[in-house]
Amino acid sequence: MTVTHDLLKSEPLARVRAAIRSGAYRAHTAGLGAGYLQANLAILPEAHALDFMRFCQRNPKPCPLTGVSDTGDPIMRTMGRDIDIRTDVPAFNIYRDGLLAGETTDITDIWRDDLVVFALGCSFTFEHALGRAGIPVWNVEHDRTVPMFRSSIETVPAGPFRGKMAVSMRPIPKARVDEAIDISRRYPLAHGAPVHVGDPAAIGIADIARPDWGHAAPVGPDEVPVFWACGVTPQIALEAARLPLCITHKPGHMLITDIAEDAEIPIFTP
Repeated sequence: MTVTHDLLKSEPLARVRAAIRSGAYRAHTAGLGAGYLQANLAILPEAHALDFMRFCQRNPKPCPLTGVSDTGDPIMRTMGRDIDIRTDVPAFNIYRDGLLAGETTDITDIWRDDLVVFALGCSFTFEHALGRAGIPVWNVEHDRTVPMFRSSIETVPAGPFRGKMAVSMRPIPKARVDEAIDISRRYPLAHGAPVHVGDPAAIGIADIARPDWGHAAPVGPDEVPVFWACGVTPQIALEAARLPLCITHKPGHMLITDIAEDAEIPIFTP
C-alpha cells in the first residue's frame, strides 16, 4: 500500500521512516520529518574514503559532513536510533565507472563489506524554518523536488574528487530575501546562507527553467532566484572520480535522521 506526500507531512518521523523502509513511500522528502536534519548520501569503497573525506573538509558549504559509517556497516549509528541505510532512503542512484548506471529503492543486494557511508547535510532542513517564518517555499507547497543546477563555481579538489558545485534554487519574495538569508545562515549543517542571489548567468546557469535535477520553479515578478550550495555536488565529484562503484541518494530523496535540525554537533544521542 502506497502513501502520499500530503499524508506523511503531518506524520511523526517514525511513521515517515517506516513508510520509506516498507516501500510504501518512494518520492521526495521535502517537507517531511519537520524538526529533523535531512542528509544527502555518498557510499563508496573504503579505499577512496579518506580522499572523499578530504573533499568534504575542503568544501564544507556544499558538503557539510554530518556522519560517517563504520566500514561495511549499513547501520548509521550516529544518525539515529535505527537507521539502515540500505532501506531507509526512498531512492538511490548507482554509479559505475563515473556513469549513472541505474536507480533502485533498496541496496541490500549490492551492499558490500568494504563500503563506507557519508551523510551530508541537506537544505531541505532549513525549508521548515522558512515555512515557519511565512516565507513561501514553492517546491514544498507544490509537492515538487527543488530545482538543482550545475554551476560554474569550482570546488577544491582532493585526490580524484573534483568538479563544479551544484546549487539548489528557491524563488524568494524580494522583500524577504535578507530574512531568508539570515534564517538559512543558522543552519550550517544544511548548507547555511546562499552562495548567490539574483542573475543565474553569473554562476553559469543558462536557463533557470531547465534544471539539471528536480522540477523547474517559476520566479515571479516580485521574486528573486536565491541559490544555495547543494548536496548533489558530491555526485558530480564522484562522476569525475570514475570509481568502479558508488551509490548516492537520488536527488531530492534524502535520509531523514534523528538529529535535531538546529543541532550544533551532528551526532545522535538517544
